[in-house]
Amino acid sequence: MAFGDLLEQVGGTGRFQVLHVTLLSIPVLMLASHNLLQNFVAAVPAHYCSLHANLSHLQLSPEEALQVTVPLDPKGRPQRCRRYAAPQWHLLAENASDGAEGPGAAELQGCADGWSYNMSDMGSTIVSDWDLVCDLRSLKEMGQTVYMGGVLVGALVFGALSDKYGRRILLLISYLLMAVSGTCVAYSTSFSYYCLFRFGCGMALSGLGLNTFSLIVEWIPTRVRTVVGTATGYCYTVGQLLLAVIAYFIRDWRWLTLAVSLPFYVFFLYSWWFHESSRWLALSNRPEQAIKNLQSVGRFNGRHEEAEKIDVKRLEESMKKEMSCTQGSHTVLDLFRTPVMRRMTLFLSAVWLSTSFAYYGLAMDLQKFGVDIYLIQVIFGAVDIPAKVVITVSMSFLGRRPSQAGALIIAGITILINLLVPYDKQTIRTCLAVVGKGCLAASFNCCFLYSGELYPTIIRQNGMGWVSMMARVGAMLAPMVLLTGDHLPWLPGLIYGGAPIVSGVAAVFLPETLGTPLPDSIQDVEDRGSGKSSKMSARETIMLQDTEGSFLKQAA
Repeated sequence: MAFGDLLEQVGGTGRFQVLHVTLLSIPVLMLASHNLLQNFVAAVPAHYCSLHANLSHLQLSPEEALQVTVPLDPKGRPQRCRRYAAPQWHLLAENASDGAEGPGAAELQGCADGWSYNMSDMGSTIVSDWDLVCDLRSLKEMGQTVYMGGVLVGALVFGALSDKYGRRILLLISYLLMAVSGTCVAYSTSFSYYCLFRFGCGMALSGLGLNTFSLIVEWIPTRVRTVVGTATGYCYTVGQLLLAVIAYFIRDWRWLTLAVSLPFYVFFLYSWWFHESSRWLALSNRPEQAIKNLQSVGRFNGRHEEAEKIDVKRLEESMKKEMSCTQGSHTVLDLFRTPVMRRMTLFLSAVWLSTSFAYYGLAMDLQKFGVDIYLIQVIFGAVDIPAKVVITVSMSFLGRRPSQAGALIIAGITILINLLVPYDKQTIRTCLAVVGKGCLAASFNCCFLYSGELYPTIIRQNGMGWVSMMARVGAMLAPMVLLTGDHLPWLPGLIYGGAPIVSGVAAVFLPETLGTPLPDSIQDVEDRGSGKSSKMSARETIMLQDTEGSFLKQAA
C-alpha cells in the first residue's frame, strides 16, 4: 500500500479536494497582479520641465507658456529634461523657429523647477509622485529589480522553512505578508519605503507559489495531477487579464495597489481552514496528526468508516517507499560533480535564465509598443492560452528538446526582427512582440516539465531549486538592461533577442526525454549521457505523465 492508496480510501477526488483546490487557486489569480503591477503603477506619463516661476503671473495660454519655456526635440515634441534658461519671447511671433539648435542657440538648463505631467490618460504613478524621470529614470527600473530580488530571497527562505515547519503555516504567513506589504506600499511616503515593501511583496509571492503548489499536489491523487496542474496554471494566465481590467478602472497607483493587496486579508482568514499535508506530517514524524487530518478529510468526503480504519501502522507501511526516497544526503554541489550532470545543469541554467530574462523584458515595458497599455496587457495575457496548448501538443508529439529549443529560438528571432520595424508601424511591432511573448510563455511551460524529467529523483528538488533561482536572477537583470537604451536605443532589444537564441542552441545539446524512463540516481543520468538506455515500464510511463503537472509552478 502506498500513501496514494490511503488518499483514495478517504476520497481522492471528493468534496474536500474540490473545495481545497478551488480556495488555493483563487489567490493565484492575484499573483500576476503583483508580478506585473509595475506596468501600471510606474507608467511614465508625458512630461516636460515646469514653467519659470516668473511666468505664473502673466496671462499666457498653456500652449504659449510651453512654447517660450521648453525647446522641441527632433520629432517636434517638447523636450523632457531641458528648458530654456530664460523665456524665449520671440518664439511667440508667427513663423518663429525653435532656437535650441544651431548658431546663436538659446542657453538651456535642467528642470530646476520640477516637471509638469500630462495625466489625461492615467492617474498618478510613482513616476509623477516622486519625479522618477531624467537623471532619476533608473530608479524606476531599480524598483522592479528590488521586487524580483524579494522573489529570489523568498524562494530561498520559504522553500527551506516549508520543509521544516510545514506548508500550511508558511502559506498563512505568506498571505499575511503580501497583504501587509501591499498595504504599506500603497501608503509609502518615499521611494525608499516603496522599494522596501515591494521587496516584502516579492518574498510573499514566492512563499505563496511554493506552498500553494505543495498543498495542492499533496492532497490530490496522482491520476488527476496533470489536469489540476493545468487548470491552476491557467489561473495565473486569467490573472493577467484581470489585472488589465482592474488597472483600467483604477488609475491611481495607490488605490490600484490596495485593490490587488486587500484580497489577501480575506485569503489569510479563510486559509485557517486548510489542512496541513498528511504526507509531510508523516515524513516529519508526526503520524498522529497525519492520521487526524486524513480522518477529517474522510468525514468531509462522507467516508467515515473507511477513514476510521486508518491507524499508525497502516500509515507507516504506506510511507515506507516515500521514506526510502528521502534517504541519503545530497546537495546542490551534486549538480556539478559529474560531467553529464554538470553539462546538463549549465545548459538548463542558460535556458531558465534567458527565458525569464526575455519574458520580463517584454512583459514589463508595455509603453514602448506605442499601443494602449491596457489593451496590450490583455493581448499579452491572452496569448498564453494558445501558447500553452501548442507547446503541450508539441512536447507530446515532437519531443521536449525540439519544443524547448524551438520556442526559445523563435522568440529570439521575433524580438530581433522587431528592431528593424519602424516605430510608427505599431501593429507589426505589437504582433511580433505578442508572438515572442507567447513563445517565451511556452518555453516556461516546457522547461518546468523538461527539467523535472532530466534530473534524477534523489536530487530533483535540488535541481529544480537551482534552475528556478537562475530564472529569478534573469528576472532581476531584465529591468536594468532597459537602461542601456539611453545610450544605444537598439541594445536592449538585441540583448533580449540574442539571449533566447543562444540558450535555444544550448538546449539542442540536452538529451531527449520523451518516452524514456525517469532517472532515479545520478548514475542513471551519466548512463543516459553515455548512450545507455533502458526500456520504460508501465509504472514509469505513468510517473512521466504525472510529471507534467509540475508546470503549475509557473504561478510562483
